[in-house]
Amino acid sequence: MNNGIGWFEIGTDRPAEVERFYGEVLGWTFGDDDDSTAADGTAYRIITTPAAESVRGGLYATGGKVPNYAVFTVLVADTAATCRQAEAAGGKVLLEPVTAPGGLTFAHLLDPSGNHFGVFTPPGEPRRLNDG
Repeated sequence: MNNGIGWFEIGTDRPAEVERFYGEVLGWTFGDDDDSTAADGTAYRIITTPAAESVRGGLYATGGKVPNYAVFTVLVADTAATCRQAEAAGGKVLLEPVTAPGGLTFAHLLDPSGNHFGVFTPPGEPRRLNDG
């Protein structure tokens, strides 16, 4: 599924309100991600939609440290290489590649017109951050 949408994420400074909203409006459910806790101790939340075989997502409590956002995230073979390709094609890296404790590597990008999206590589795939 490389280069297909494999995840979505909502970043918000009002996580309880956002959970209530999407739960009431779209029937989404939320649960703690046992593998991920932010540096400030805030649990990352997993979003499950009621649609069969739907892409799942995550809810990140920003604590107001970054603007609120909702982005789709694309599964790629190599996050660092994709970031280099995006810059070469006129995009911008907003968040350099980060490897989570479980091994997943992700980054946030802007396309040339300023649209925000994410990319990620699952654990076990190429994810060297300093390869040239």
